[in-house]
Amino acid sequence: MATSTRERATRPAARERAPSGARTAGGLRLRGPAWLDGPMTTSHLVLGSAGLLLVVGLVMVFSASSIEAAKAGLPAWLPGVRQIAFALIGLVGMLVAMRLPIGRLRQWSPRAMLFVFALLALVLLPIPGVTLELNGARAWFDLGFTNFQPSELAKLVFALWGAHVIATREKYLTTRSLLVPVIPVFGLMSLLLLAEPDMGAVVSLGLVIAGLMWAGGLSRRYVGWAVVAVAGLVTLMVVIAPYRMARITGFIDPCSDASDSGYQACHGLYALATGGFWGVGLGNSAMKWNLLPHAESDYIFAIIGEELGFLGCLVVVCLYAILGWAGFRIARRSTDRFIQLASIAITVWLIGQATMNMGYVVGLLPVTGVTLPLISAGGTSLVLTLFVIGLLARFARSEPAAIAHQRAHPRGRLARLLLPVPAAAVDPVPSRRRRTSRADEGRAARRPDPGRRPEPRGGRMVARVPDDRRVPLPPRETPAERRRGPERQTVPGRQNAGDRPSVPRRSGAAAGPVPRDLPRERPRSGEPPAARVRPAPRSRPPRTERPGRPQ
Repeated sequence: MATSTRERATRPAARERAPSGARTAGGLRLRGPAWLDGPMTTSHLVLGSAGLLLVVGLVMVFSASSIEAAKAGLPAWLPGVRQIAFALIGLVGMLVAMRLPIGRLRQWSPRAMLFVFALLALVLLPIPGVTLELNGARAWFDLGFTNFQPSELAKLVFALWGAHVIATREKYLTTRSLLVPVIPVFGLMSLLLLAEPDMGAVVSLGLVIAGLMWAGGLSRRYVGWAVVAVAGLVTLMVVIAPYRMARITGFIDPCSDASDSGYQACHGLYALATGGFWGVGLGNSAMKWNLLPHAESDYIFAIIGEELGFLGCLVVVCLYAILGWAGFRIARRSTDRFIQLASIAITVWLIGQATMNMGYVVGLLPVTGVTLPLISAGGTSLVLTLFVIGLLARFARSEPAAIAHQRAHPRGRLARLLLPVPAAAVDPVPSRRRRTSRADEGRAARRPDPGRRPEPRGGRMVARVPDDRRVPLPPRETPAERRRGPERQTVPGRQNAGDRPSVPRRSGAAAGPVPRDLPRERPRSGEPPAARVRPAPRSRPPRTERPGRPQ
């Protein structure tokens, strides 16, 4: 059985609220400043760390791409301005993501998966003017002003769809329902990505599935078997493709073949060594003079180390660490299972991809070709990453404490327009049934159903409704009660012969029963309908024994 991580996600939150310096089971646990426990802290950390990483990325893209653009006969500022334009588009997408209802996001995820599969299949076809092949991989659509890579969209959609599927099955979640259909869909999407070929996209998609399985509560035994299976598949792919084998050997000793397979990895190490602790200064890199291939995309972290030194690299690593901590904090403090799963999958994807990029730049991992999120040059990657940041901020604003804080404090008009307060911490998934209007409901209510047997009631034909929708009706009237009419009332506790209730006395009568053959009293003109009903008779005092009367 796959165990849920809801309980495991809520336990650290209780420990964090312990007083400063409180001794826990693990000993003395230090606590950060008080503002870390604020209701809006998670949203501020996500937006703040992502914003600083975006600024660093824009500056470094300007620096790393200017020389190559000038050597190609283009303005030196053109790649940087193009990156700023994509950043503006991404910021608009981030604002849109912060306004999306979670229920609609879950409802659209299956349709988005079908759309993504269609794009991944279409990009493999050699269509002139539509698909584009770069560096031996057919993985882009030519949009004229830029290139669109559908694999970036596939990772985001797969994370949202997988979180929706697992969250829907949370009540009866087993190992089989956790793995199926998420793992088969992952395998099919990986085959389409390998057909391009795009090994980096497959690795990033593997990070997404790892985050989903971890958050879903996959047992350690299955995790171990998964690690063995992934290692076997990677070994098989490395043996089949010669260029992948060259990357592995270049990772082991990059400078042994610095002129061929280890050229890029070795020159990346040269850039880091040249920067030292303080760096050579912004814009003074020597490796960007066409000595380091893909300096503005895959190896931009090496340019950061060369120009800004160890301190610049440390700032970038700390910003990614803050973003990752904020993502896991969202999953820990949220009450929506979909948000927990999606935030963990997205966080593992972003931070894992950043770790892989920085790892192969410094020589700790083999070169996989993944970009550095929010920093590397690339239009599709930057726009979708900013959209993902907007989703994380939307998830952070859905925390119960954050919703209560936003409703309790006054907000400006611009904030209310751009960042509305979520309606609830857990958004219900909209129903797939078509909504009927009031006119349709009225026509359906007036339309007789031929499959239902009508029955007479008071001179009218009333259709019999099913038992599960039956409306409680008053008891039927007997023919004697209909002849007597609604004007006469019965006296509780008194009945005549034949189980027929007695008739009350008229108002003002002295004593004795009222004859039944008297005509009904007609209401006077102008008298309201409520006055037609005769008042109930006054109760007769109990009979007492006279004094002195023999028993």
